[in-house]
Amino acid sequence: MSEKIPSELKYTEEHEWARLQGSSAVVGVTDHAQGSLGDVVYVELPKVGATLTKGKQFGVIESTKAVSELYAPLSGKVLKVNSDLTDNPTDINTDPYGDGWILELELTDTQEVSGLLSAEAYADLLKNA
Repeated sequence: MSEKIPSELKYTEEHEWARLQGSSAVVGVTDHAQGSLGDVVYVELPKVGATLTKGKQFGVIESTKAVSELYAPLSGKVLKVNSDLTDNPTDINTDPYGDGWILELELTDTQEVSGLLSAEAYADLLKNA
């Protein structure tokens, strides 16, 4: 499997990732997701200050192939969004775990983290898909 799955991140079955930083988390979509989507042409970002609920839709990502919903991997308040994606949505294709990040959340329930997948569990999910 050629997909990158950084071991320090947590994952969802919907192919989002979360990089935990104390009581906040940076969120994006996985290498697998961007590869499945193809060339990303648009990302709908939530507003800063919006409250997201784990498992609920917070936006959409559009590619030349499809439109996909984005789901919050954790609950919290949006601290920052990656407004660079407005002009450069292909950052998600070229650097899904770096410049392609989507938002940063202030977590409302750090216990939710235990419900996310480890890198190993996410790799197993992809193998068995």
